[in-house]
Amino acid sequence: MPDASSDDPPLPAGLRLLRGLVLTLTAVMIAGFVIMIGAFVIRLRAAPPPLPASITLPDGTVATAFTQGADWFAVVTADDRILIYDRDTGTLFQTVTVVRP
Repeated sequence: MPDASSDDPPLPAGLRLLRGLVLTLTAVMIAGFVIMIGAFVIRLRAAPPPLPASITLPDGTVATAFTQGADWFAVVTADDRILIYDRDTGTLFQTVTVVRP
């Protein structure tokens, strides 16, 4: 029994080019997806900076949120202020007042 593919006429040059482009795009998309997943895995495995042992807030201040960077941490207060502390010394070095519209 003859092979069915041997009876098919050859593809025109434009369709061969299109098939090659589609295969190339598919390969690039798969490679990009694998690289993106790898970057997520590497990023999520990184340990976050350690939390401070204690934070001294100004009198009468109530903390509502906390965030941190590489060498600082910040406390959001109930009176719409952001207090930014130095991670190494624990001293307050900037206060940002949030102005509501």
